[in-house]
Amino acid sequence: MAVSDTRSQTPLPTLWTAQSRVRVRTLILLRWLAIFGQTVSVLFVRYGLDVDFPIGWALAAIAVSVALNLGLIATRRAQELALEWEAAAQLAYDVIQLAVLLALTGGLQNPFVFLFVAPVAVSATVLRPAVTAMLAAITFVCVGAISVLRLPLPWPDDATFSLPPLYQMGIAAAVLVGLGFTSVYAWRVAAEEERLNIALAAAQAVLAREQTLSALGGLAAAAAHELGTPLATIHLVAKEMARGIPADDPRFEDLQLLVTQSERCRAILAQLSANREQSDIMLQRAPIRVMLEEVIAPHEGLGADIIIDAQGDGPLEVRRMPEIIHSLGGIVENAVGFANTRVDIEARWDANQVAITVRDDGPGFAPGVLNRLGEPYLTERDREGVAGGLGLGFFISKTLLERTGAKLEMRNRRPPNPGAVVKVTWPRPSIEAPAL
Repeated sequence: MAVSDTRSQTPLPTLWTAQSRVRVRTLILLRWLAIFGQTVSVLFVRYGLDVDFPIGWALAAIAVSVALNLGLIATRRAQELALEWEAAAQLAYDVIQLAVLLALTGGLQNPFVFLFVAPVAVSATVLRPAVTAMLAAITFVCVGAISVLRLPLPWPDDATFSLPPLYQMGIAAAVLVGLGFTSVYAWRVAAEEERLNIALAAAQAVLAREQTLSALGGLAAAAAHELGTPLATIHLVAKEMARGIPADDPRFEDLQLLVTQSERCRAILAQLSANREQSDIMLQRAPIRVMLEEVIAPHEGLGADIIIDAQGDGPLEVRRMPEIIHSLGGIVENAVGFANTRVDIEARWDANQVAITVRDDGPGFAPGVLNRLGEPYLTERDREGVAGGLGLGFFISKTLLERTGAKLEMRNRRPPNPGAVVKVTWPRPSIEAPAL
C-alpha cells in the first residue's frame, strides 16, 4: 500500500533568487559574537600572556568584519530573510577572515583552527546542500593555504614552537573530517525538521477543512433560526392581505403566490434545522460497523472487493471523529489501490481496547521502507513500478490517528499470503462513544 507523493514538481529557485532560511539579523549577530571572541582572544594573548605577534594586522582583519556588519545594518532590514547567495557570500567571508587570522597566528598549529567548522555548519542548516558543498570547498582551500602560507605560532619568551609536519597533516585531516560530519549531520537535522513542519501544516489543513465542513452545518441551522421569524411575518401579512381582496382581483394571484413561496421557504428552513440535528447525532456516535461502511463507501467498485468483519464483546458505538474517518479512509484507499482482488477490514474489540486491521492481497511493503513508514515524503518504488513506500498521505493519517490515542502497526502478511497489513489500536475509552 502506498500514498502518492503530494509534492508539486515545481523547479527550485536559482541561487540568485532563492531566499534562505536565515534572517540578516541572525548573520549579523553571529558575526558580532565572532568579533567579540576574536578581539578578546587577540588582546589577551598579546597583552595578557605577553606574546608578540602582528596584532595590528589581526585587529585590521577584525575591523573589516566590524565594517561589514555596520554596512549591513545601514543598508538591510534586519528582519528580512537573506537571499541564498547573500548568506553564502557572508559565510564565505567569515571563513576567509578566520583563515587570515589563523595565518597570522600559526596556521594549522593554532588550536582555534577547528572554528572552521562553524560557518559550514550554519550553511548546512539554512542553505541547500550544493551551496554548503561550495562553502566546504572554500574552507578546504583555506585549510590548505594556511598550512603553507603562515607566520610562526606565537610563543612566550620569544621561544619557538613547531609541530611535526605529520601532526599538522593530522590536524588538517581532523578539520576536514569534522567539516564533513558536522555538515551532513546539520543538513539532515534541518531537512527532517523542514519536512516535518510541512507535513504537520498539511495535517492541520486537513483538520481545518473537516472543522469547516462541520461548522457549515451549524451556520445553516443558525440561518434557519434567524430567517424563521421574518418569513413567518411575511407569510402572515400576505395571508391577511389575500383575505381582504376578491378572488377576481389581479393582485389576488400574486398574493397567493407570495403565501405559497413563503410556506415553501419555511419548509426548507425546517428541513435544514432537522438535518442539522440529525447530523449532530451522527457526528457524536455510530456503531463501529456503520462507521467502517462510511469509510469504505467512496472506495467501493474501484477494482477490489472490500470485506468488513466486525466482532467483539457486545455492541460498540464509537465517536465519529473526522480525524478517524479521514485517516482510515486514506489507509483503505491505499489498500484498494494496491490490492489485486480483495481488501479485508477487521474490527475486534473487548473491554480494554478496539483494533481495526486493514489487509490487502497486493505486493506489500518493500523491505527497505518498512522501518521508515510514517515519515513524511517517504516514496520509494522499484523498477517494475511496484509500491515500495508511503508518502505524505500516510504521515497525515498516522499523525491524526495518534492524536486520537491510537497506535499503528505496519507489516507484511506472512508467506505464502501476499499483501500488507495496517493495524490501528485504541484504548477503548479513547474511541467509545459516551453512554446516553
